Amino acid sequence: MISRRQTLGLLGATAVAFALPSVRQSRAAAATTFRIGWQKNSVLALAKRQGALEKRLSDRGISVEWSEFTSGPPLLEALGAGALDFGATGDVPPLFAQAANGNLLYVGIYTGSPESSAILVRKDSPIQTLADLKGKKVAFKRGSSAHNVAVKALRKGGLTISDIQPLDLTPPDAAAAFKTGAIDAWSIWDPYLAIAEADPDTRILATARGIVDSFSYFLANGDFTKDNPQVIIDVIDELAKVGAAAQSDLDGTVKAMSEITGVPAEVTRVVLTRPGANLGGVSTITDSAITYQQGLADEFYNLGIVPKKLNVTDIVWRPKAS
Repeated sequence: MISRRQTLGLLGATAVAFALPSVRQSRAAAATTFRIGWQKNSVLALAKRQGALEKRLSDRGISVEWSEFTSGPPLLEALGAGALDFGATGDVPPLFAQAANGNLLYVGIYTGSPESSAILVRKDSPIQTLADLKGKKVAFKRGSSAHNVAVKALRKGGLTISDIQPLDLTPPDAAAAFKTGAIDAWSIWDPYLAIAEADPDTRILATARGIVDSFSYFLANGDFTKDNPQVIIDVIDELAKVGAAAQSDLDGTVKAMSEITGVPAEVTRVVLTRPGANLGGVSTITDSAITYQQGLADEFYNLGIVPKKLNVTDIVWRPKAS
C-alpha cells in the first residue's frame, strides 16, 4: 500500500502523470498539519516564501507542508484523495475532479489578467489566424485552464477540438516540443507564457482576452474543511493580505517572484503588470464565479469532455456567518 509520504513524493513536480489510488486517506478532526499543493505562481508562491501561513496558523499549533506541482489536474487528484488539504488551480481542473467524485470543495477565488493565457506559434509559422490551426498539432495539458482556452479559441476560429491534433503535454514537455518545432501551437498560461513570449522566435496567435474570463480557484479537501472551517477562513484571509501587500509593492514583488520561479525579473514584471492583473483579488467564493464555473461545466459536458453533468454548487463552501 502506498503511504502518505510516498504519495506526496510521487505527486511532486517530477511525477505529474501519476494517478492516485481510489482509497481516500482519513484525517483527524483537529488538524495539526496543513498540507498545501502549490505551483510557482500567484499569491500562494509569495505566501510560501514569506512563511505567512506558517505564522498565521502557529497559534493553533498547526504546521504547514508544501508539495509542488506543474499543473492543476494532478494537484486536485491529490486533494480529492486526501493527500493534500488545500491548493489552487485554474477553472477546468475542478470539473474533472468533481466528475471523478473527488472529496473537495471550492473555498475561494482569485482573478487575473485574461492576457495571462494565450495560444503561441513560432514566429515563422504559416499559421496566421485561429482558423489556420485546422489539422495542426496543438499542445495543452488536458483538464487544465489551457484546455478551456484552446476549446474556446478554436470555436472563435470556426473550429472544434476534432479539427486539430490535440496533444496532452505538461508545460515543461510542451515548452520543449514547442522550441524544437515538434508541435505547431501551444495553449499555455503564465509564467510559462511570459518565458516563451520573451523568445523573439515566438509569436502570440491569440490571448484569452475576449475568449475566456480569468477565474482561478482555491479548493480544499472536503473532510478537512468540515472539521477545520476556521483554518480555511484564516488561510483565505491571510492570502488576501499577502496579495494586497504584493500588489501595492510591485517592484518588491517582481524581485521576490523572480527568485521563487527562477524567471528573469523583466519577464516576471510582464506577468505581474498585464492588463487586469491583480494579486490582491483574493476572496471567498462569489456568485459570479459560481455562475461562470457552472457555465463552463455545462459546456464541457455538452462537448463530451467532462463525462457527466455537474452541479457546481454541490461542492461550493461558504463560511458560516459568525
